[in-house]
Amino acid sequence: MRKIILLMLACVPFSVFAQGFQVNLEGQKQIGMGHTGTGLLLDGSSVFFNPGAVAKLSENYVQAGISPLMFKSGFVATGSNVQYNTADKIAPPFNVYAVWGPKTAKWKVGLGVYTPYGGLTDWGTNWPGKYTLVSLDLKTIFFQPTVSYKISDVISVGAGFVYNHGSVNLKRAIPLADANNPQGEAELKGGGNGYGFNAGVFIDTKKGLTIGITHRSKVNTKLNDGDAVLTVPGSLQTSFPSPNTFKAELPLAATTSIGFGYSFAQKWLVAFDANYVHFDTYKALAFDYGNNTTTLQDTYSPRNYKNAVSLRVGAQYKATDKLMLRAGGGYASTPVRDGYVTPEVPDANRSFYTAGLSYLVNKHFDLDLSFEYERLGTRTQTNIETQLSGTFKSNVYIPGVALVYHW
Repeated sequence: MRKIILLMLACVPFSVFAQGFQVNLEGQKQIGMGHTGTGLLLDGSSVFFNPGAVAKLSENYVQAGISPLMFKSGFVATGSNVQYNTADKIAPPFNVYAVWGPKTAKWKVGLGVYTPYGGLTDWGTNWPGKYTLVSLDLKTIFFQPTVSYKISDVISVGAGFVYNHGSVNLKRAIPLADANNPQGEAELKGGGNGYGFNAGVFIDTKKGLTIGITHRSKVNTKLNDGDAVLTVPGSLQTSFPSPNTFKAELPLAATTSIGFGYSFAQKWLVAFDANYVHFDTYKALAFDYGNNTTTLQDTYSPRNYKNAVSLRVGAQYKATDKLMLRAGGGYASTPVRDGYVTPEVPDANRSFYTAGLSYLVNKHFDLDLSFEYERLGTRTQTNIETQLSGTFKSNVYIPGVALVYHW
């Protein structure tokens, strides 16, 4: 029983990185166009979407945006008709970019600071899955210095080094209690770092068609000396030493993308992106505890994720000299196989729909607005490790705003 409890504790914190917490909210213009951007040249967020396009930007940029994310999920246990819902919480993914280079030069440098993974989920202590999850607060911040070079008027290339800092705070109930502790609890928290790169090629055919190809590498995130705080009856404290420490690591998946942009009739720009996410590198999760006992041993938990694909389309219409209107959408397959779904984000194949606009306040300032709705497919599952069994149904609502300064 005790080993099962600790196995459950070990399986959760990093599984969320590989599921629906790949939030993909790195630029308001691109969000409005269905998250397309690999083959587009819109603003300084090319630092993320395609470093190869940065050298083709005609201006320098400083910009910042935020996309408050509201994740709503419901759960009905197998054999029941009672639905439990997550609490109303808002996660704040953001992006900041700076791009600079002499107008006559063939090169530009840039810096991106953005949050490709993150989330905030709170199921509370009264739902059937409280022994799997009570709450989760997950944050990651990527820092990406970038260099881009224009080989010719047609082709440019670029690459950036990626440093990641992530933090997690997870709480769950544990089925060990006494008169002094009516409900046992485990809290796992800590921070970790990882490194990688983002590289791209951008092609401007000079006939209205632009093409982009990018590869964002795997970022192997290591968490050292995380804190495990276990609240258990006094008679069990020697078996479950607390506070304790643990080490773990997870490869955040690489992504390969190709994108196309096509402008016509002077006012229209359409785009298409295809992304292949290499989730199959996530085979297992291993935890190394700093203080082991005969009950608390290091753990190895299989994950066996599969690769995933997303397809995205978008359009932009120049309504006036000052107003741009955008819309888009797409479909993303889940990497999570049956039997491995967890309530942090009960991942499933999803469709998403977006809209946005830009208003040119003056010749230097743009105000960008975006909105996204994601609908995850209903998924009925029994987790092979925790045995949590039931049906999840989830929706995501994401407004966004950014201010862009260019000169």
